Amino acid sequence: MDLAIETHDLVKVFGEQRAVDGVDLAIPAGGVYGVLGPNGAGKTTTIKMLATLLVPDGGTATVLGHDVAREPAKVRARVAMTGQFASLDEDLTGLENLVLLARLYGYSRPAAKARAMELLEAFGLGDAVKKQVKAYSGGMRRRIDIAGSIVVRPDLMFLDEPTTGLDPRSRNQVWEIVRGLVGAGTTVLLTTQYLEEADQLADRIAVIDHGRVIAEGTTGELKASVGSGAVHVRVADPATRDEVARLLSESLGAEPVLESDRAAISMRVDDPSGVAAALYRVGERGLAITEYSLGQPSLDEVFLALTGRPAESDGTDEEDAA
Repeated sequence: MDLAIETHDLVKVFGEQRAVDGVDLAIPAGGVYGVLGPNGAGKTTTIKMLATLLVPDGGTATVLGHDVAREPAKVRARVAMTGQFASLDEDLTGLENLVLLARLYGYSRPAAKARAMELLEAFGLGDAVKKQVKAYSGGMRRRIDIAGSIVVRPDLMFLDEPTTGLDPRSRNQVWEIVRGLVGAGTTVLLTTQYLEEADQLADRIAVIDHGRVIAEGTTGELKASVGSGAVHVRVADPATRDEVARLLSESLGAEPVLESDRAAISMRVDDPSGVAAALYRVGERGLAITEYSLGQPSLDEVFLALTGRPAESDGTDEEDAA
């Protein structure tokens, strides 16, 4: 199997904090590989080392067959990176930004303009050719930032939380762009704190917490690792939720999770065959349930089971924390 990225015991230290603490990755070429975790977990620092923006303090990493410490120029020649924030000149128009980047890559002036127009049209920005980037919406800024990263199509693209702060429509547009990149032959390494995003895009996922990889696999494998099923229940009267949760827990031998919705309960179960009997027992006690469902655990539940906390941003980047 051809590997786009391979790391062994990768380490990065900021002061007394080990932001990345022995990360091992083997990422195949082609498709989308997701790195999942909250801010401060080590995702961005790992990406920056792989993109040669930071020098590792320990371990080894190769990208497309080149060592990131010994051959950084060869790595940079074949990769692109889009960070969490747009990195274009806001006082220039979208067209001017892309022409400038194309000229820096060695395009002639006519070829640069042709490539810029091609990208603007492909990314749904044809109507904003003469608009300054500072007047773009959040979704438009992310799209043109990605467009700028593929003026020359990279073999590997690092996308570091590309949809942070976007509305659902803009997020879906970025997802379609990512799928298009993969379809054209680019391998994508995606970091995200949005579990739905990883579920939608990634072929395989590494879950990182406190600078370490704590789980790795397909979404199906990760979900199966924490139980074969997940039960979600809504009670008619929130005042009865604690009693319903107790009865379900006794019947199924599982720990109930009381959701922020005061009428909702969820729990992971190893043997879904007992769910019907448990719900019947609740009904016998005269406790009304308005809806219930049984399915695979969500990635949110996987992350909670693996780390003991939800995969939500605490607003602190690992480098800032150091």
